[in-house]
Amino acid sequence: MSSSQLITEAPAAHRRRTLPAGPALTGVALAFTSLYLAAGALTPLLVVYRQQWRFPPSLLTLAFAVYAIGFLAAVLSMGSLSDHVGRRPVLIGALVIQLASNVLFLVATDIGWVIAGRIVQGVASGAGTAAFTAALVELAPQNKKRLGTILGSVGLTGGLGGGSLLAGLAIQLSPAANSIVFAVLVVLTILGAAVVVLSPETVPRTSGALRSMVPRVAVPPTARKEFAAAAPVVAAVWMLAGLSGGLAPSMVRSVFHLDSGLLNGVAGFVAPAVSAVIGLSFARVDPRRAMTVGIYASIAGAAGIIGGVFAGSLTIMIVGQAVAGVGFGASFSAALRLVFPLAEAHQRAGVVAGIYVVSYVAFGVPIVIEGRLAGPLGEVPAVVCYTALTVLLALISLIAQIRIQRRA
Repeated sequence: MSSSQLITEAPAAHRRRTLPAGPALTGVALAFTSLYLAAGALTPLLVVYRQQWRFPPSLLTLAFAVYAIGFLAAVLSMGSLSDHVGRRPVLIGALVIQLASNVLFLVATDIGWVIAGRIVQGVASGAGTAAFTAALVELAPQNKKRLGTILGSVGLTGGLGGGSLLAGLAIQLSPAANSIVFAVLVVLTILGAAVVVLSPETVPRTSGALRSMVPRVAVPPTARKEFAAAAPVVAAVWMLAGLSGGLAPSMVRSVFHLDSGLLNGVAGFVAPAVSAVIGLSFARVDPRRAMTVGIYASIAGAAGIIGGVFAGSLTIMIVGQAVAGVGFGASFSAALRLVFPLAEAHQRAGVVAGIYVVSYVAFGVPIVIEGRLAGPLGEVPAVVCYTALTVLLALISLIAQIRIQRRA
């Protein structure tokens, strides 16, 4: 049975009214975007929390990075759950968890509340991302399935960037930015859940739900060479994403001595916004070529970030972040396109899990270490060491890519 047939027949089968596919697609896309708007909004707000509660840099980076723990735990255990129980139950569950995290941020009185909310937020994103992206493709018109893929990509990276920018604007305009941001997000999440409740189910229930929740991280022998060649630059671009989200907004004040909520938001906005555009633009570029472009861009972007820090120029650093965003958008999508075809259909879940592990470990762990080192070393040396490591990782992937091309 096709997804379009299932959408048509679901109201009769379940005796309930559902939205037509078009409005359902729009509503589900906005609900998905709200997940990542919330994740991005915290980026500049962490700077506000630090000013209010006077906690050390190590706690700031920890509060940012624990998102990866929640995300990984959820995506590895629940990433395939919607294939068995249906999309709607998983989407509703993810939005309910997201609502809980928004409330935690709304009532937070110290950094402990924020850390707890951030973990819950990661669980919501990890539980919902695979189900949302699949549902968007299934709800898209039969002759426009790429629209669903585009909405998923824009919702994720656009939400991260947009959340940071809008929260930065709220900080600039109001002393009650935290309350405004998360009150709005609470409303958006409730509306999103209502839309999902009214949306049609796109997959039938099947057995194996509990079995699907056992994490499986496995890269088949046929894909290991490409996976190993791509993994270092995947780690590098996710580390640079961690820098843009977890460090750059606070550096606006601590390194460049500028007190601006809007600039904090811009610092968190640029890289994900650029990566979203590049990811879509490079969708039809040969993946090997896209990978090479992405590696060089990540190296150039890291160099720009280091140059901006040394020169004391926020403009140079933001340009470096934008170039690093090119590296992310080109190389991460290329890695998926190079590795996936080498795995059989039944092996791809294990490959996806492997890519998620590399990505989110790189996103979360190094930035916590950087936060620990910022105290004894100073913030600038710690940031430079962190960014230099991304260059080393990208160079390892570049060498591996050159070897693969020579053997082809």
